[in-house]
Amino acid sequence: MLTVIYLVAITAEAMTGALAAGRRNMDIFGVSVIAFVTALGGGTVRDMLLGHFPVAWTQHPAYLYLVLSAGVLTTLIAPSLRRLNKIFLMLDAMGLMAFSLIGCNVALSMHYPSDVVIISGIITGVCGGVLRDVLCNETPIVFRRELYASVSFVTCAVYLFLHARGVSDDLDLTVSFLFGLTLRTLAIWRDWHLPTFSYKNHSE
Repeated sequence: MLTVIYLVAITAEAMTGALAAGRRNMDIFGVSVIAFVTALGGGTVRDMLLGHFPVAWTQHPAYLYLVLSAGVLTTLIAPSLRRLNKIFLMLDAMGLMAFSLIGCNVALSMHYPSDVVIISGIITGVCGGVLRDVLCNETPIVFRRELYASVSFVTCAVYLFLHARGVSDDLDLTVSFLFGLTLRTLAIWRDWHLPTFSYKNHSE
């Protein structure tokens, strides 16, 4: 089950990376780099922080080919897609949920305490998107008003809660993934957001 979720996550995030690169009129090399960073960047940052070596994707070259293929394929089908922004957000939501759960699972397997497990999930979930947006010269989604990292946090908490109650791994992953995806979708649809801080220096 975890492998399926991981494949869904890297494919979805590679596509969001390609779409973001397309909005910046990047060439095919740029598209490939952004797809790679978006799909595998969060997991790489997590592994480096937790001391989880070797870094996961280096042991599975097939994942790299899947990411690059998804990025290139997106450039071919994007012109026929409408409402790309909504597609981008939904793919990103799927990637966020999947990576958050994978990050939790990795930290759990290394016997880290619950707070570190949740942080590991959030880092895995958001860092790829942060790197994508920074490289595309955009304000990362996680730093805007949208419920993003907070959704990752809640999803990780649900996953840990069910895990502590002895729920089977597959059921725990499925329920947590669907819960998080639903919450993120509702946040997009209903425009739920956190309070913002706006400060302007009016000194003369």
